[in-house]
Amino acid sequence: MNQRKRDYFDRQVERVLNELPEEVKRLLDVIPLHVEDYPSKSIMRSKKIKYIDDLCGYFSGVPIGEQIHAQPKTPTTITIFRYGIFSLAFNKDGKFSPKELRRQIKITILHELGHYHGINEKEIKKLGYG
Repeated sequence: MNQRKRDYFDRQVERVLNELPEEVKRLLDVIPLHVEDYPSKSIMRSKKIKYIDDLCGYFSGVPIGEQIHAQPKTPTTITIFRYGIFSLAFNKDGKFSPKELRRQIKITILHELGHYHGINEKEIKKLGYG
């Protein structure tokens, strides 16, 4: 991804973060949010992802409800992926929508925070963040 697109995406992430409720912002003070172009090969293998733009976000760590019973082997983090989220910001005619990009960034962040709280994929989809 070229630097111009990367910078644009990152500005949109900042905009979305600024618009999130204070409770969510406080969570993101505790859980680092990383932004990468695409998932690593190991994440793609573990998630059985074939294309780099098929994944928008990734939660790493132990969900909060399980932390009492298990010490995290890796730090708890949320990573969102520019390629995956950008791919969802185009309509069926191929027109890019900045509004849709921000919506997808927000959905992805909330989706991954759901995993931190122990919510599975099916439940997250029911909540509208799938």
